[in-house]
Amino acid sequence: FFIFNSSFFSMCGINGLYSSRNINFPALIGKMNDAISHRGPNSAGDFQHGKVALGHRRLSIIDLSDAGTQPFFSEDGRLAIVFNGEIYNFKELKAEIGEHNYQSGTDTEVLLVAYQKWGKDCLQKLNGMFAFAIYDKETEEIFIARDRIGIKPLYYYKTDSQFLFSSEIRGLLASELVPRKLDKNSLADYLRYQTVHAPNTILQNVSVLPSGSFMLFKNGELSIHNYWNPQSNQRKDLPKSYEAVKGLVKDEFYKAVERRLVADVPFGAFLSGGIDSSAIVGAMSQISNTQTKTFSVTFDEAEFSEAKYAQIIAKKFNTDHHEIKLTPESFLEEIPLALNAIDHPSGDGPNSFIVSKVTKEAGVTMALSGLGGDELFAGYDVFKRLPSLASKNWITSFPKPMRQLAGFGLRKMKPSVASSKISELLESDNFGLSNTYPITRQVLLDDSIRQLLTNKQLPKNAVQALVEKLNFNGDLPFLSQISILEMQSYMQNVLLRDTDQMSMASALEVRVPFLDHELVELALGISDSHKFPHSPKRLLIESLGDLLPSEVVNRPKMGFVLPWADWLKNEMKSMAETSINNLAKRDIFEGDELKKLWNEFLIGNPSVTWSRLWPLIVLENWMEKHGIEA
Repeated sequence: FFIFNSSFFSMCGINGLYSSRNINFPALIGKMNDAISHRGPNSAGDFQHGKVALGHRRLSIIDLSDAGTQPFFSEDGRLAIVFNGEIYNFKELKAEIGEHNYQSGTDTEVLLVAYQKWGKDCLQKLNGMFAFAIYDKETEEIFIARDRIGIKPLYYYKTDSQFLFSSEIRGLLASELVPRKLDKNSLADYLRYQTVHAPNTILQNVSVLPSGSFMLFKNGELSIHNYWNPQSNQRKDLPKSYEAVKGLVKDEFYKAVERRLVADVPFGAFLSGGIDSSAIVGAMSQISNTQTKTFSVTFDEAEFSEAKYAQIIAKKFNTDHHEIKLTPESFLEEIPLALNAIDHPSGDGPNSFIVSKVTKEAGVTMALSGLGGDELFAGYDVFKRLPSLASKNWITSFPKPMRQLAGFGLRKMKPSVASSKISELLESDNFGLSNTYPITRQVLLDDSIRQLLTNKQLPKNAVQALVEKLNFNGDLPFLSQISILEMQSYMQNVLLRDTDQMSMASALEVRVPFLDHELVELALGISDSHKFPHSPKRLLIESLGDLLPSEVVNRPKMGFVLPWADWLKNEMKSMAETSINNLAKRDIFEGDELKKLWNEFLIGNPSVTWSRLWPLIVLENWMEKHGIEA
């Protein structure tokens, strides 16, 4: 499948290494490149100058010429760049830059020339998803940047004498310079939220460059700077008219999709049959003059299968539709591969792995995803629940012992995850976002985590710290505050991380039109009165007119989920139980409590859902595979 002539295609993986020690730079950067070869299976490139080495893995599609080879060098040879991502507006930037003796037709070169012309300010001009590093031979400075939303990852590790960075943790570990040691504070974050929030990772002293940030490394010193954040970059002075706002949403949405397409070539899309993916497919079909390939996961279990909705969309837009029939047996065959593809442990991801793998096997190398639509247009229940809680803040005026008693009674009468969270909320001092939001997204509550861990002193809740750091002012709509929290917690640290690691495991590029920063800035500036989801994602749907059929608009929301509970209790039970028992042997866990949690799940305790167990299974598999010490 051929979206781009690869002379300007840059979906790859990057590595970098600085050391003041006497080390074998070519061998180490080679090991780092090999560790992420799945991201760019076609070729590898590397470069060394003094104490710095850069590495690159390349994914080429049709044109196998050397035009896209990286590291790429400036015309005068002073600058070297390694780049992972896509600059969608590189042709416009090229025109703005003006006269220049270009050596290629690559967006990589345009990016490098833009940096030469504007320095760090070039970041404000980029529309795309990216992580890149530029090394200056004269100043011996490394400039590293990541896109505004955090679509493309960049991990790093620093000591007094060394600095390493990579598109994946695997790249860092392959250097053998990074200790394989679990970060115990991050473990608590992982148990709370099935992930670790940036800038931390599950490993000690390994960090992720925050979204919308760049770093400078020179003479052993590292500094990090933010160039974009969502709370300061929403559109101002939008029209008051709902009709006018709808027009703006429609225009920006179609522009975002069009930027991610090239005319006269086939392309693919993940199609769940939900509103977001259906809107993407509809727009693709209207913009392009070629038939769109669509891919859906289906199940025998009717309550989990979205096949009929995807079929409605495929028929309406005449797509070349592919159904990926998933049975417990076929999924079991893929589980070892999915677990092997995990770069940073997460409670999500195998669904993305399977649809990416089958999409790639069908001959597709780029697919569009509806990821981000829920976060921007209030698609989750949390967008109704949190405003409702805020309006009930009067409850917190009752004495805390009375509220605690009410919560205890609720848990006893109706044991469930929801009851446990309500009980926790009732103990809050107020129903502001710093108290309510962290609890709504929490997988395991703190009391349960203390029972599971040998270390009973838990660190500060990372999501609560995020809310406090953002320090929202009164100018930002309440729903937009929730959107930003969704984007900077669950979306960025679970959905985007999993999408990258699982799609790149199959060398598949996934583009996300909803996360075009211009569309994001528009959506965040829209008032709550226009955006409130009186019906699911009302503003988005009404902005698109009759693009989506009523069967899809009015369907029940299912989410892109697998029938995990059934599978973990049956076909996958042996694998899961082995992982739980092995994890229970590790000193960081209370083994008996961990086994008790597993047994409670098996007997159907409604407070112990599959989503509480799967992250633990993933963690054990990941630690064992990579030889991680607790």
